[in-house]
Amino acid sequence: MKQNRCHYCRKLFQSATERSVCDTCSAIDDILFGRIEAYLKKYPNSNALQISEGLDIPIVSVIRYMDEGRLMVAKGRFERLNR
Repeated sequence: MKQNRCHYCRKLFQSATERSVCDTCSAIDDILFGRIEAYLKKYPNSNALQISEGLDIPIVSVIRYMDEGRLMVAKGRFERLNR
């Protein structure tokens, strides 16, 4: 068993794999990831900084999803967002 610290509540918990979110906070994590997924459907060529600023979330959260393999980096064309 591995000992992990939850990204949200900072509680220590054990699991068979290395995870960054405890079972209690997994619903919060799913909601945040859903918001990112919806944003990327609307703006598919966004980078981590644009996602962070567009959704007003910490950039480390976006990068954490990339590190976990939930978000993937794809080569695309950069486009300026019209605000």
